[in-house]
Amino acid sequence: MNNLELYKTFYYVAKAGSITAAAQQLSLTQPAVSQSMKQLEAQLNVSLFQRTAKGIRLTKEGEILFPYAESCCESIRQGEQKLKELMNLDLGEIRIGASDMTLKYYLLPFLEQFHPRRYPKIKVIVSNSPTPETLTALSENRIDLGVVSSPLPALNDFVAHKVREVQDIFVAAGRFWELKNKQLSYEMLEQLPVICLEKNTSTRQYMDTFLAQNQVFLAPEFELATSDMIVQFALRNLGIGCVMKDFALEALESGELFELCFTPVMPPRSFYLIHRETRSLAPAAQKFITLFE
Repeated sequence: MNNLELYKTFYYVAKAGSITAAAQQLSLTQPAVSQSMKQLEAQLNVSLFQRTAKGIRLTKEGEILFPYAESCCESIRQGEQKLKELMNLDLGEIRIGASDMTLKYYLLPFLEQFHPRRYPKIKVIVSNSPTPETLTALSENRIDLGVVSSPLPALNDFVAHKVREVQDIFVAAGRFWELKNKQLSYEMLEQLPVICLEKNTSTRQYMDTFLAQNQVFLAPEFELATSDMIVQFALRNLGIGCVMKDFALEALESGELFELCFTPVMPPRSFYLIHRETRSLAPAAQKFITLFE
């Protein structure tokens, strides 16, 4: 037996006041328990127990040792209990990174399903930031999972699960009514006020790369932090907005905005659920991933 097992056996014997009872509690034989106590006494060079008519009792030396052994064993028991709660999803947390776009149009229903419906005792922490910042947070282990949008950089030790396709479009309101239902070229955008996201977003990077492939280079009128604000600016005739279609859907259906028709159509891109391949995920994060399957 190692020292930890010897002290555990000592604790059970002292608590039960009987080698026989301690052996039953530890699922050991009585001789094994007796031998362990002799071994511990030999290591410490003291007598820990003395026999009485009613069984055994601690010596003064044993009484000094007992509270320390008790504290150690109780701490381990409490640790084991916490681990059991963690494995049973009665304890734990998930740290998730997501952009406005992925959070609003993909992640929220899964969060609602996971917490509070299924696992209300799991703490869910959501960091709201653009895809590049989410990838940085993931690489630095500040979050467990990320829900991000393409384009993605080279991912060395990341696992990326494609979960949804999305479409970026250009939208406008009444000020640009003469452009409605016309087949347009992207070169026209260089002469028009364009509203788009800031450069530190995957959406902006995707738009810039696609337009550059078509020899179009924009100097946007407005660069905004959120797609919701792009829709609001477009509704007020401040320019032509580039957004994921979902953000503008309500305004498109009501007729307040219309979609501009360009050739070629900007290819769709994707949302990804992403995590580190080299980092073991906690049980709560593993269970959360199963929702996407």
